[in-house]
Amino acid sequence: MRSAAPHSLGHGRVVVLGATVGQGHEGAARELARRLVESGIDVEVHDYIVALPTAARWLLKDMYAPTVQHAPQVFDKLFRGLERPGALRRAAETICAMAEADVARWIGDADVVVSTYPLASRTLGRLRRRGELAATSMTYLTDPAPHSLWCDPDVDRHLTVTGATATDAARYGVTAQPVGPLCAPTFRLRVDAVDRSSLGLPGPAPIVLLSAGSLGMGDVSSTVQAILRHPRARALVLCGRNDALRRQWTGNPRVAALGWRDDVPALMATADVLVHNAGGLSLTEALVAGLPALTYLPIPGHGRANAAVLERAGIAEWPRTPDELAMAIERRDRGSVPIPPQWVVGTDAAAVVKAELAARSMTGLRVSGF
Repeated sequence: MRSAAPHSLGHGRVVVLGATVGQGHEGAARELARRLVESGIDVEVHDYIVALPTAARWLLKDMYAPTVQHAPQVFDKLFRGLERPGALRRAAETICAMAEADVARWIGDADVVVSTYPLASRTLGRLRRRGELAATSMTYLTDPAPHSLWCDPDVDRHLTVTGATATDAARYGVTAQPVGPLCAPTFRLRVDAVDRSSLGLPGPAPIVLLSAGSLGMGDVSSTVQAILRHPRARALVLCGRNDALRRQWTGNPRVAALGWRDDVPALMATADVLVHNAGGLSLTEALVAGLPALTYLPIPGHGRANAAVLERAGIAEWPRTPDELAMAIERRDRGSVPIPPQWVVGTDAAAVVKAELAARSMTGLRVSGF
C-alpha cells in the first residue's frame, strides 16, 4: 500500500513493514504511516507475510492461533527455542532469507525503512550485513518483551513503546529508545462511554473489559469465570473474530460477549479495568486511554514474557489465581493503584523517522524528492 499527502513536500520516502498476524503489528505499521503522511512524507506499507512462499505464510499466519490455542506447550518451546542458536533459529533464518528479494525490491531507493514485525527486522539485518541496504533501518517493538529475533544489532534504531522494554532490550546488545505507542489517536481523546444498559450490564458494578486479541486466543472461559469470582464485577468480553467464544457467553446476565468492534475507545471509557492475556495492542491502547490493566492466564511464549516485563515494571499486575484476580479488580475499582508514566510526553516514532530524514538531508545522503 502506498500513501502520500495530497501535496507531498518532498520530505523523503519511507517504507514500513507490517505483518498480518493478528492486529498488533499491522496496526502499528498503519498508524505510523498515517502520522508520516500527515507530514507530507511519501510512505509505503507492505505486509511482510506476502514476501514469503506459501508454506511459510501458512506456518506463520494460519498456524499461529491454532498452535497457541491447542498446543500451548509446543508454542512456548518454539518461542524459547528461537531465542538461542540451534535448529529452530536456523529455520527462522531460512524464512527470513526467503523474504529478502521482495523486501529489497519494496525498499528500493527509500530513505528509511521501519519494521513492526520481528522476522521482518531480522531480514533487514541480513540485508545490511551483505551491504544491500542503504536506507536507515528501524525496528519498532510492539510487544513489552524484547526477543533476540527482534533485536538485530545490524538494524540502526530500535524503538519501543515503554522504557521497561527499552531497558530489557539491552540484554540483546542493542540500545533501544522508548517513543510511546502507535495506536489510533482516538484513544488519547476523551470519548463518550457506551451506555451500560445497551450492553446489558446496568448498575454501578465494576466493569472488567476482557481482551483476548483479534483472534480471541487463550483460556478466555477460565478468565471470565475468574472475573465473576468478584462478587459485583461484570465482564465485557471482546471475542474478536472468535464467534464460538461469543456464543458460549451470550445469555449470561453478568457477561456481555461482543464480536469484532470498532468502538474500542468508547468501550475502554466504559470499563473500570482491562484484563488481557497477551500484552499486545489492547494493553498499549489501555495505557494511552488511562485504563488500569491486569494480566491473567497469559498465552504461552510472548504472552508470558510480556506479562513478566509488565509486572516487573509495575505497569500491569499479574494475579496467578482467581482470588488474586478478584482482589486486584477490587483495588483497581477503588482507584488505589496509580499507573507510572511509561514514556516521555511528546516522544513519537514518527518524529524519530522525520528527524532521520532531516539528518540524511543535512549530511548529504540522498533523500527521495530532493
